[in-house]
Amino acid sequence: MGTQVTQSDAEDGLDRPLDEAEERAWRSFARAFVVVPRVLEAELQAAHGVTVTEYFVLVNLSEAPDRRLRMSELASRGAMSLSAISRVVDGLARHGLVERERCPEDRRGLLAVLTDAGLARLSEAYPTHLRGVRAHVMRHLVGLDLDAVGGAVGLFAGGDGSGDTPCPG
Repeated sequence: MGTQVTQSDAEDGLDRPLDEAEERAWRSFARAFVVVPRVLEAELQAAHGVTVTEYFVLVNLSEAPDRRLRMSELASRGAMSLSAISRVVDGLARHGLVERERCPEDRRGLLAVLTDAGLARLSEAYPTHLRGVRAHVMRHLVGLDLDAVGGAVGLFAGGDGSGDTPCPG
């Protein structure tokens, strides 16, 4: 059985060196954090001309009521600044995949709205993304407790482990 991290380890001794198993786990995670998004991005770009960030926006809008979200909510979900999400939405809007609308409740806020063309592009890109996630991530997790893995990785991002809480920021 592998090395288990205990609660006291997590709370105490944060500045002690990592042991061999911890170092291996950390370096593997750090490499995956860099490599997997690059691979998924290359696959999406080659097949559909969208980045991982653009795909993220399309997915979130497709799941939102009436396919629309406040820009601030979209930024929060992606742990991005408002200016960064604005640039992404602007690019999608230039291709007719997303539109901007004034928020009817306060007229100050802006909504990002998924167009029919955006939903179509997402539908085309989804199988590519799914194959990539299965090939580059899920097949390596066979036999592991996915609830535990997902919960732990969710905590890395500053959330509650559910995958639904965005990074603080």
